[in-house]
Amino acid sequence: MKIIEGIAVCGSPIDENALKQIVNCRRFVEGAALNADHHYGYSIPIGGVLWSQELISPSAVGFDIGCGNKAVRTDLNASDIRDNMPQIMDDVASKISFGMGRSANWDIDHPLFDSETWYLIRGYGHHDDALKGLRDKARAQLGTVGSGNHYVDIFADEEDRVWVGVHFGSRGLGHKLATYFLEASGMHSNNMDSDPVMLHQRSDLGEQYIKCMNLAGEYAYAGRDAVCTKVVEILGANMVQEVHNHHNFAWREKAKDGYDYWVMRKGATPCYPGQQSFVGATMAEPSYIIEGVEGVESADLFYSTVHGAGRVMSRGAATGHVNRKTGELTLNEDGTVKRAPRVTREMMDEKVAAAKVELRGANVDEAPQCYKRLPEVLAEQGKTVKVLHTLTPMGVAMAGKDIFDPYKD
Repeated sequence: MKIIEGIAVCGSPIDENALKQIVNCRRFVEGAALNADHHYGYSIPIGGVLWSQELISPSAVGFDIGCGNKAVRTDLNASDIRDNMPQIMDDVASKISFGMGRSANWDIDHPLFDSETWYLIRGYGHHDDALKGLRDKARAQLGTVGSGNHYVDIFADEEDRVWVGVHFGSRGLGHKLATYFLEASGMHSNNMDSDPVMLHQRSDLGEQYIKCMNLAGEYAYAGRDAVCTKVVEILGANMVQEVHNHHNFAWREKAKDGYDYWVMRKGATPCYPGQQSFVGATMAEPSYIIEGVEGVESADLFYSTVHGAGRVMSRGAATGHVNRKTGELTLNEDGTVKRAPRVTREMMDEKVAAAKVELRGANVDEAPQCYKRLPEVLAEQGKTVKVLHTLTPMGVAMAGKDIFDPYKD
């Protein structure tokens, strides 16, 4: 860990664009930190943490409000299911939806749909149409996983016990709420380095955002609960233990100085001493259950840690320049490829085959080649965390190349 302009920064090499963003954000708040899986984001880098006594930032929570991970340990041993993994992953891929709507024939409802907060989601002026019917759309999407880096995994731990792990957030609900509050605050810029939107907690818009953020967070938890329950049902197992965290959210927390702060984490996981977290790696490498450890460095990060391995290659670099309508590589006038892909399907499949993983779906922009190595990333967090369990993937399900989903990250 390094302290740069008063900011605790983990990771090597440091992404200079992400560092520039977090330094800019620090001007608006009492404290900031950057975790080891950090990379460039919109206004605030992924892996960034901000804290303020009175201000809360939709920018610092991000578009996928409540995005997070859940891991469930079952009462099965890997030896019970390893030979049947092809059929199990076929069932997961057919019964869990990775697109816009829920295609599987299973009903999900939740008390959150009776919340009074839904009646706040009306919008101002031209936003009325954008938010109209949001509850019905959210109800239809509950239990869908989406695309991009979102997944459903089945793991074996170091004792050969079976775990189920998922990663996704609040889907279209969170995206539309985030868009609304950013635009209602006057943010109309597509500039990645724009200043973060900051709302006072006692302003009308700030109070609405806090309520809507909490609703989206509850929705994300409900979705991950539903998918984990369904996958455990597919396995014919029972849940023994669960580890569940948001990593795109803001919480009211007390610091060492005795004051309460809004702690805003964007692609960063809460990790207080003794608190467990599920941190996912790539489709072909082990993930981990970790636990927070007390220490000065932990406090400097406001008890936050990584949410995954962190990207080293953009999606566009991995896939090449692709025509969104046809899915084919874009050509220059002379017939040459405009930008060739850095990762091919064969390259990705080779990694997956070597790891003996049953993969369903996925595209090359989520290949292992696009990410850092998670053990190295965790090592960069220093003594702030310790590994409790190593989860080796046996089966991975993600959205396929042909799945359209605007709420993928």
